[in-house]
Amino acid sequence: MANFAYLLGCEETRIAALVDPCFEPEKMVGRAEALGYRVGWVINTHGHHDHINGNGRAVDLTGAKVAAHRKAEFTVDQFLKHGDTLRVGEIAVGVLHTPGHARDAICLQTNGHIFTGDTLFVGECGRTDLPGSDPRAMHRSLFEVLAKVPDYAVVWPGHDYGPRPNSTMGTERRENYVLAPRSLEEFVAFMAEP
Repeated sequence: MANFAYLLGCEETRIAALVDPCFEPEKMVGRAEALGYRVGWVINTHGHHDHINGNGRAVDLTGAKVAAHRKAEFTVDQFLKHGDTLRVGEIAVGVLHTPGHARDAICLQTNGHIFTGDTLFVGECGRTDLPGSDPRAMHRSLFEVLAKVPDYAVVWPGHDYGPRPNSTMGTERRENYVLAPRSLEEFVAFMAEP
């Protein structure tokens, strides 16, 4: 499914988080250990199966705690809400609630980087025609919440659906056709197009 999973590690404390450890958590844990990190967290950007199906195995291998939005409907140790900060060692990870693709969708912002899950892809955004999806909420997430993220922030999406694996918010604002200015009504109609 061209999923991306990420390893976020604090170089000072050697504590790491796995972001959306989807299909091969053993490889992620092995990579973390090879780099000298202890995995303390599993953080999910949302609860769709292709993003959380590695959680159990990752926890079994590491003893990590699972963090996700408070609307998550899977096993979570630390519930998060918009505006929260989760610490991964000395790294402060800011939580942005960005529903639209899923009710529990969050983006994770830290040190000039943003993990966008299925809210924002390179050149696209997540679908809003799935159970729990909402194009009106997606409009707010893209044009109000993510509008506050600086242009220099590196975008790390949940899937490899674009012309390159990552981008910046500034590049997406200039090149991503989904982010073209649209009223709420125009956006809802746009998202309903095939």
